[in-house]
Parts: sequence; C-alpha cells; structure tokens
Amino acid sequence: MSPEQNSGRAASGVVGQVASRLLWPVWNGSHRRLRAPLRAVLPAVLSFLALAALQTVVRARFTHPIREPVEAAGIGAVLVITVFVSARLLDRRPIDEYGLSLDRRWWRSFAVGGAIATVVNAGALAVAVGAGWATVVGVAKGAGDLPFLPAMVVVFTYVALASAWEEVVFRGAMLKNLAEGADGPVPRWAAVGVAVLASSVVFALLHGGKVDHPSQYGYYLLAGLLLSGAYVLTGDLALPIGFHVWYNFTQSAVFGLGHSQQTPELLAVETVGPARWVGEEGVVYSLFVVVGGLLVLAYVRWRDGRLRIDERVTQWTPRFERETRRR
Repeated sequence: MSPEQNSGRAASGVVGQVASRLLWPVWNGSHRRLRAPLRAVLPAVLSFLALAALQTVVRARFTHPIREPVEAAGIGAVLVITVFVSARLLDRRPIDEYGLSLDRRWWRSFAVGGAIATVVNAGALAVAVGAGWATVVGVAKGAGDLPFLPAMVVVFTYVALASAWEEVVFRGAMLKNLAEGADGPVPRWAAVGVAVLASSVVFALLHGGKVDHPSQYGYYLLAGLLLSGAYVLTGDLALPIGFHVWYNFTQSAVFGLGHSQQTPELLAVETVGPARWVGEEGVVYSLFVVVGGLLVLAYVRWRDGRLRIDERVTQWTPRFERETRRR
C-alpha cells in the first residue's frame, strides 16, 4: 500500500472518530438508532405538532356536524403514523413491543380497564349527587344537529383515538424508552421509577390548558401515575388504553361530569357544589382516581398472581435477532 493510501486511510479514520464523537450524544452507534431521550420525546413532539396543524385546518374549513368526524379521522391517521414511525424509524422495534399485541387477552384487559373507569366515574357522580353538589337535570341531551346515538358514536370515536394516542406516546414510547435507556446504569426498579415519574409529570403539564390553579396538576399527576402503573405492571397498553378511553368517555358523555368538554350527555348534570370538591380536577375526582388505581392493582394481582415490574417494559429486540428467530 502506497504512503498516499495510508495517509488517506488515516485521515478517513480521524474524520470517522470525530464524527462519531459529535454524534454520540444523539446516536447510539452499536444499536444504530437514536439515543433513548430522543426516542422518548420525538413521537410526542412530532405528533403533537401534527395534531395542532390538523385541528387548525379542519376547524377553519368545516363546521359542526362535519368537523368532528373529519377531525376524528385525522387523529386516527396521526395515531397510526405515530406508531409506525416510532417503531420503524426511531425505536427500530416491532410494534407489539409497545404493548399493542391486540390479541384476545389484550382486548380482555382493555374491557376490564374500561369497566374500572366506568365504575370510578359512576362513584364520583353518586358522591356528588348524594352530597347535593350535583343534580341530574335531563337524559340524552346536547347532541346538536345529529341524532343522539350517532353523536355519541362520533364522540366515542374521537375520545378513543385521542386517548389511545396519549397512551402510545406517553407510555408506549416515552416511558418505555426512558426505562430502557436507564436500565443498566441504574437498577431496573430505579430506571422504571424515574421513567414513570418523568412521563407522568410531562403528561400532567401538557394538560395545563384545563388548570386554573397549580394544585389542580395533582389530579393529572395521579392519573398519569395510575396509567403508568398499569403499563409497567403488565408490559401492555391494553389496561391503560381501556381505562383512559372509557374514563374520558363516561365522564363527559355518559355521566355529564366533563365540565371542560362539550359533548352530548346521556345524563345531563348540573353541578352546583364547590369547584374545589366537584370541579373537573377537584378532590372527589382525585379520590376516585386513587380508587381506580387500587382496582387496577387488584385486577393485575388476581390475573397474574403477583405485582411486579414486567420485563417487557425495558425490552428491546434488535432487528438481526428478530430475523434470526424467524428462520
């Protein structure tokens, strides 16, 4: 090999080392994918921007009752794209590693999560009515220009897609990648604990548009901890998605408790009690979120016979391993 060739190879090696060091904070060379913090944050940021653009365009072009189904369809498209982009391009993992197996067991847990959420909101309504803080003033109200049943279907579709999106980005992508990235440098329990807390805080802060006082963030923090706990104990998104979908839907459209959400209501409820107790982030709702968390723990304990961190929360299967298994 000539001196010129040796010199060129050495220069190329130096450039490669410099580039590798510059990229190290954002790129994991051994895994050939972005670092965990970026994998955790980018799905939420990019899809949030996509949803903001979608709502701006749809709400400028369409009015009720066309606007709602068009917007729901757009949210569904953003959800699907987010899952595939996160899995294929950012995480380089199979989609089912997020906890989206969608098999019979998955749907059973989804249904249980929905049942627990419905019980929680029914309990909150019963307490509010029993204390004289709320009164049922009608049935099947507020459907607008649509018949009541189609209006409820549109609302459920919208709520289901939006709630599923939140679970995918906050639990499936954010929590999982933070836990996976920290697992090893710190014990698994500590890695998962930090990931649960961080994703729950972000989840609470992004609901700031509904908050009038800093203390009300506690309600959303509790909700984030409940949903994160359901995820880390099962390694699956079925229970948190089921709870989230049916909690939001039954709170607003079934029991008429969603003061910040204008939806058709199966039970139209007039709230007259103090906002501190029966506001949307009030003490009654917060206490019933805790009740929901206890019911989720009881279900997982009954189903699995134990309560412990599921190993799938920090799992990542490299592509070459997946291809080897298929052969």
